[in-house]
This record gives sequence, C-alpha cells and structure tokens, in this order.
Amino acid sequence: MFNTIFSLSTLSIFILPFMFSFTTNFNFVWFWLTWSTFVFSFSPTRVEILGTTMVRVLFYALPSTLMFLFDMLLPAASTVFKARGAEGLPGGRKTRNLRLREFKVAGWSLFNIALGIILQGSIELIFHHTLGWKARIKVSSILPFPGTIAKHLIIGLSLRGVLSYVLHRFALHREKSWYLASLHESWYHCLRVPYPLTAHYDHPLPYLIHKFIPMYLPAALFRFHALVFFLYLAIISIEELFSHCGYRFFPIGWLEGIAARVDEHLDDGGNCNYGLWGFVDLLAGTYKGDGGGDDDNDDHYSDRCAHKSKGQRGGSSTGSKSKKWGSSTPRVSGGTLRNR
Repeated sequence: MFNTIFSLSTLSIFILPFMFSFTTNFNFVWFWLTWSTFVFSFSPTRVEILGTTMVRVLFYALPSTLMFLFDMLLPAASTVFKARGAEGLPGGRKTRNLRLREFKVAGWSLFNIALGIILQGSIELIFHHTLGWKARIKVSSILPFPGTIAKHLIIGLSLRGVLSYVLHRFALHREKSWYLASLHESWYHCLRVPYPLTAHYDHPLPYLIHKFIPMYLPAALFRFHALVFFLYLAIISIEELFSHCGYRFFPIGWLEGIAARVDEHLDDGGNCNYGLWGFVDLLAGTYKGDGGGDDDNDDHYSDRCAHKSKGQRGGSSTGSKSKKWGSSTPRVSGGTLRNR
C-alpha cells in the first residue's frame, strides 16, 4: 500500500509540476502522461483512494503533525508564533508536564481521517462493484476543462459550506439531537483552544456527520473528475490546517477570518459561528465576532486572542466566559440540557 502511494508515478502528480520550471506545453504534456500512467496502472477505486490519501497526507496530516510536535516539544519557540501565546499551546502553560490527553487528541484526529478515507472507498466499492453503478468520483485519463474545474469547485465549496452549517447547527448543537450533541460536546468542545490536528478531532459519529458528509456529498452528487476532487480536497485540507493551527501568521487573509470564527465558536461554547466561511452565519444571524458581533474582528485575530490570553492569565477565564455566554443559553452535555 505505502509502496504504491509513494511510487514515482503517484508522487509526481502532486509534486513534480511545482519543482521544475518548464514551458507550459511541456508541463501539460508531462502532467497528462504522468496522470495517464497512474490511471492505467490501477483500478479507478484504487486511483481515487490513493490520490485522496496523498492529498490528505501532503496538505493536512503531515504539516499538521509537524506543527503539533513543534508545539509539544519546543513550546518556548512555538509560543512566539501563537496568537494566544502560551495559552494557545496544546497543554497550555503546563506543557512541561506533557499529558497523554494531547497525544490522544492527535491520535483520534488521524484515526478520523483514515476512517473517512475507508468509508469513501467502501462507498465506491458498493456503488461501482456491488451495484454496478457509475463510480461517484470520475476517474479518467481525459483531463477536465478549466470551465468544468471552476464550476465544480464553486459548486462543491458552496454546497459544502451550506451542508456544514446545517449539520453542525441542527445535528450537533440542538436539543432534539441530544445524543449527537452530547458526543460532540464531550469530545470536540472539551478543547480549550484550537491547535494543530484538532480540525479532525471529534467522536467518529459527529465527525462523519460534520466533516465527511459535507466534504464528500457534493463531489459524489456531481461526479467530480478525480483531479477536480483532489484539488477540491487540497483546498479543504489547507483551510483545516490553518483554521485550527492557533498561529498568528496566515498565507492568505481569508484563512485568518476562518481561524477567528473557529476560535470564537470554541470560546463561546458552540453558540455561534457554525459555518465555515461566515456567509451562512451572517444570513442566519448566528455570526459572532469579538465583542458581540463586529465583523472586523477577522482582521484583528492576533490582537483579539492576545487580549483573551491576558484575561485567562489574570485568572478570570471561567468568569469571563460565563458572563459572555449568559445565564439562559441552553447547552447539551451528557444527554441533558444545562444552562450557562
């Protein structure tokens, strides 16, 4: 399995186009030959699963694991880059006493990623091999047109945003779905702050509902070309990597806004910011910025987190959160409603 994943033909699809500077025509021909070799070497299902695994490893699992180890093993150096300073480390200010819990969080996150890939492969086997239907992800040596790539990316990311909001709010934060809500509460919402690898940390059942279904369903419904699906998955993986890293440096501005909303969602006990990019939250009235809803908080994520960290160091972390949540906001925990 790993020999196949790290074979020359597989790696070259994702790496070689960025390593060498040839003419556009040569790059196109080289990529097409490499992709065709990859497609004709394996079954369509295997191509899909190998490509999915490579994207997840290269764009999320590997860099996020390195960030996590950097935070855990070199906390003094990592603190310089953290938006919340030492409070943003996996173990908080007590990182010297490395706890097993942080490594369990990392392990469950990687397990959930593997679980999603296994489920994706199982769906393809059932649809394509057992039922004889067309594969949900189209694997073909014919490259997709640029218009098709743009159309499917827009459709996929937009539909994922809507699905993620609906499932997150109404399946994981609603009184009527107390079982799922209690699992999500006792797993994901036990995190103090987001840090590397926590984007995929949750109980497996809420994880599949909140993360896997919004990611996979749009691609399956519209039968994305495999290359479009890999690009779509790479964008999602990069978003997840930086939205939960806890750092104050972002390669693209909109990633800072996502990180700010994730931080606010955790800090506010899951009572706001259920969506990914904020658009659906704005329309539904569940968007919340620092200080009660200022939209410009996305541009001041580092300052906002630094202010929160100072409050926590002053010993008023719990009190400030309770005041912000209010005393009448219902929240599910352990299968029962409690007020904060």
